[in-house]
Amino acid sequence: MPTPVDVAVPRKGRPLEAVLERLAERAGDAPAGRRDGPPVAALADDVISTLRYEKAIAKDDQTADGTVYDRLAAYSDLQTRYRPEYTLLRDDRAGRPRRIVFDAMTLYIDGRPIRLVGREEPFRAVRTHEVPLAFDSADLVLEEVVELRPEPLASIEEVNDRIDPRETDVRVAAGLGDTVHHTLLGTPDIRSAPTDEGSPPPLDREFVAAYEGPLCVSPRYERLVTAVLGGDATEGVEFVHPPNGRPEEAAIADTGLGVYLTVTGATARDHGLDLGERLFPSETVLLENVAERDDRTAGVRELIIGDGLETTLAVP
Repeated sequence: MPTPVDVAVPRKGRPLEAVLERLAERAGDAPAGRRDGPPVAALADDVISTLRYEKAIAKDDQTADGTVYDRLAAYSDLQTRYRPEYTLLRDDRAGRPRRIVFDAMTLYIDGRPIRLVGREEPFRAVRTHEVPLAFDSADLVLEEVVELRPEPLASIEEVNDRIDPRETDVRVAAGLGDTVHHTLLGTPDIRSAPTDEGSPPPLDREFVAAYEGPLCVSPRYERLVTAVLGGDATEGVEFVHPPNGRPEEAAIADTGLGVYLTVTGATARDHGLDLGERLFPSETVLLENVAERDDRTAGVRELIIGDGLETTLAVP
């Protein structure tokens, strides 16, 4: 039996769902095992529905069936072949209760064994050579290893070019298209000075470059925003952070200008904010440690990417 290629994945949430959906798409109707087992899509649906149920329990939106240990034992019945494995983590809610999250699962896709390994920080697992491949947010690459320059980071194509090879062997291979955006948000009065045409200036990168004052971002996104806007544009900008317990959109409304993740922007509008330029896509990406590349890992990489992968992160 060939040794599986380990691929680190998030333990829960939409990024994990995007990974499972992509693998199910690539597998088609093929069984999860070499010759038998349920379809990969069925296993993916099982993991997704299980974790959504556990999330609902964690949010008190669902009544639990049995204790957390009873459910863990039922989910992770290792006597059953092709059964996903789960584990317990401390949740960050008050009292820090235990929450069931994804742990591991081995699949065969196109004859290649792939072992998905749940990690709290998949990016760090691939960076430290624990695994050759991983899925994680593109944000983490910007937050940790992309070089900050005076000019803005205008596209994802530039990300790999800004990674110092002396810093890490990790590169972005492709994205999965599960995109939300870091969006510039501001109150109407923050851009009340009219342009020559008599209308308020657009809320975009040029606006920030001419702006001096506070800009509200989550602490973890300060470096990302600096990379995307560029060091020149952020001169004269004072980064401020939302107070503990204050929603980001509300804190940005208090400040007047900020950057936060949006899908439709409805919540931002509810707080009286105008939506400005979408600065950077936040997408689940396939990360590769190029120092660990061999025929096996390269085969899995190409299998996952395939043809026609729709992604806003079009990295060669």
